[in-house]
Formats: sequence, structure tokens, C-alpha cells
Amino acid sequence: MFENVPTIEPLLLTTARVSTFDGDRPLTGASGFFFERDNRIFLVTSGHVVHEAPSKHFPNRLEIELHTDARNLTQSIGLSVMLYRNGKSVWRQGKDAGGEIDVAVVELDRSALPPTVVLQCFTPGHLQHSLHEVEVGTSLLIVGFPLGFHDALHHLPVVRQAVIASSFGLRFQGLGYFLTDARTHRGTSGAPVVMRSANADSRLPWKLLGVHSARMDMGTRDLRLDESLGLNCAWYADILLTLTK
Repeated sequence: MFENVPTIEPLLLTTARVSTFDGDRPLTGASGFFFERDNRIFLVTSGHVVHEAPSKHFPNRLEIELHTDARNLTQSIGLSVMLYRNGKSVWRQGKDAGGEIDVAVVELDRSALPPTVVLQCFTPGHLQHSLHEVEVGTSLLIVGFPLGFHDALHHLPVVRQAVIASSFGLRFQGLGYFLTDARTHRGTSGAPVVMRSANADSRLPWKLLGVHSARMDMGTRDLRLDESLGLNCAWYADILLTLTK
């Protein structure tokens, strides 16, 4: 069902452009990626993409772009994913001792996927189980759709280089995320944060470390004199083991 495309890096096929809607009214753009567990496929994105009370962002469906031809990546369709069923939300979002975690997963109906769909999924085997094996300054990639920008002909995301900017073994400020140093924009929310790994699945040799959420800034920053920090928060990806049970 899921074909390998030898001419394109599999990492680029893990991530899809996400559009949010209220009925037929378009709202925002974001990023999301695929996670497979026990033969079930989930779309992972940021929690604030599917629901955010402070900004009154309440979409009732998502649309994701999927490739449909392994030999011709210009061919794609938009798959509509409803966020509510019988008045109840269908996405899963977690909490821990520090509060709500800005990661959401929605299970995809495999029967609704095109029979020729072309995608790659992260799995539990791609998660980093030891927090102490990753050092501050480690090189990362963030795969997504900044401001919606992407290869519009081939429907592929772009990557930004990043490094780990806080201790990966410590929850920053006691919350369930770590910091990255990278240039990011709106539309990157929900993007996978990955580290190259020689020990991971050879078809997808990356460790999934986190889910990009948002840029960090100082409320006291002088907008005229001071540049933005250029730091971002990425929620630890091991939350996916809980959300996909």
C-alpha cells in the first residue's frame, strides 16, 4: 500500500500540509506528520492547530495533502478529516504534571486513503527512549511548511536546520518540551523535529525527538532594539506512545 520512492528522500514523505476549516471556510495552515502503530495510522500535529480557545480558533475539520502516484509526485489529493463525531472531538491530546501538552493526534481511516497513497510513517521504533544520549547542540531538522511555503509542484515540505538549545534530559521550565535554535515561521506548527540516526530503520534513518509547537520570545523584548530570540519549543515525541494506545 505504501510504496517507496527511490528518487526522493523518505523523510519528506513523512510530513503533510495541513489546512484547517470551519465548514467550507478556510482558517489556517500548519504541518503534520504520520505515525504508525499496531497497523493504525495517525496524523500528528500541534494541539493548537485543532483547538485554541485564546485565539477563538475552533475548526471542525482538517484537510491534508496526499501523494497518489509514486512515479509522479505532482499527483495529489486533499483528504478531509473531521474533528468531531456526534458532537464529540475525535482528536487525542495529553496532559502531564506540568499541564496540557501541545500535541494532538487524529487516527486516519485506512479505508479512506487512496489505494496508491505514497507516504512514510514514523513508528515507536523511531522514538528516542533515553533522554541522556542526546546532547545540547545536537544537529536537527524541522520538516514542515513555513508560512505554507513548499514545493507546490511536487507537494513536498522543506526543512530547516536546528540545534538543541536546552538540556534534552531536562524538561524546560518543568514542562514537557525542550528548546531548539532555528528560524521558524507560522505554518511550521506540528512539524516533526528529527535527528539523523545510523541505528534507526534503514528506510527512514531518523530519530523522532519532538513536535515543533511555537517560537519562544521575551515579553520584555524591545521590538525596535532587540532581535527575536530565534528559539522554539518542541514537545517530547514520546507522548505519542500515550496518545496512540
